[in-house]
Amino acid sequence: MSLLQFTDNPPLSLYVHLPWCVEKCPYCDFNSHGLKGRELPEDEYVDALLRDLEPELPLTWGRPIETIFLGGGTPSLFSPEALDRLMSGLRALLDLRFTREVTLEVNPGTDMASRLAEYRAIGFNRVSIGVQSFNDRSLERLGRIHDRRAAWRTIEAAHDAGLDSFNIDLMHGLPGQTEEDGLADVDTAISLEPPHLSWYQLTIEPNTAFAFSPPALPPEATLDRIGEAGAQRLLDAGYDHYEISAFARPDHACQHNMNYWQFGDYLGIGAGAHGKLTIPAENRIERRLRSPHPNRYLELAGQPANIDAHDIGRKEIPFEFMLNALRLTDGFPVGLFQERTGMPIAVVSKTLRSLEEDGLIEWDIQTIRPTERGLRFLNDVLGRFLPDD
Repeated sequence: MSLLQFTDNPPLSLYVHLPWCVEKCPYCDFNSHGLKGRELPEDEYVDALLRDLEPELPLTWGRPIETIFLGGGTPSLFSPEALDRLMSGLRALLDLRFTREVTLEVNPGTDMASRLAEYRAIGFNRVSIGVQSFNDRSLERLGRIHDRRAAWRTIEAAHDAGLDSFNIDLMHGLPGQTEEDGLADVDTAISLEPPHLSWYQLTIEPNTAFAFSPPALPPEATLDRIGEAGAQRLLDAGYDHYEISAFARPDHACQHNMNYWQFGDYLGIGAGAHGKLTIPAENRIERRLRSPHPNRYLELAGQPANIDAHDIGRKEIPFEFMLNALRLTDGFPVGLFQERTGMPIAVVSKTLRSLEEDGLIEWDIQTIRPTERGLRFLNDVLGRFLPDD
């Protein structure tokens, strides 16, 4: 079997996971942990993050960090002082001279107006606000601890804070949601003029509170109407539907997520964080996973036992690439496949021709993109790239 052949390193990003929330939402399947009245160990955790980063450095010498994303959990539970110390530590260890986007996830709250300006001064030029809905009944059913007014004020504060951009997370298909409710959320979001929206349908994930006690969700016909009408309203308002669940004003696409979707590389530090690194000299792509439980992570950060590392198998690489790249509505340049996978496009040409014949993708000499039907049935499209065995 031929070796993978890479022409260059992909772009490199950094993801930092801060795993605590005030309370864990019943729909959430992320690695997050409710504090339940316990004190946040922010100083200890910042120390652990910086220790955790050090074993990655020999793997990435000479590679600048293009984007940074602090996700969770609720990273905005950490004080500005702790986040400032973290960012200072990252600058000391990594090449951040060309970093163009630094995002912090925040939840709406009464103190966000003052905090957003502090985050900007620390070096965050983008925030992602976990709104989910502007309907107080829906927020209560989702287990959210903010209300409509807090969400509204936080978005207004983001406009005032001098940030280069910001995102709001908005969900539809919520328990008890009518078509009118779902579209009212979209209309409210548009009226507040966020540069970017992540707009996605609630799904019931395994091992969540909703999985054990499922709520009554809207019927399929209502979900379809909300999805179609809401997307059209966003397009009519000037947003580009550039990824299956992402809408942006011109020049406001999330660069960090674009690196994921284009199968770039990323370091991942923090409890349960994932990383992906291409190592051209060794003809391989490696996945790296941290210990998921915060207490275990605090104990092991910086030690080899904290990291589970394994190569992506050659047969799995095409699927992993397509799992990301075919989420983009404009698809990807044909040459990007070989650049990021180390494999010629010929290894998937039979599958691509089959998908083209079925009207699920469009394929020409320059670009491969999903059709509207392909985006609608994306899981079926991706399944075609799974290894036979």
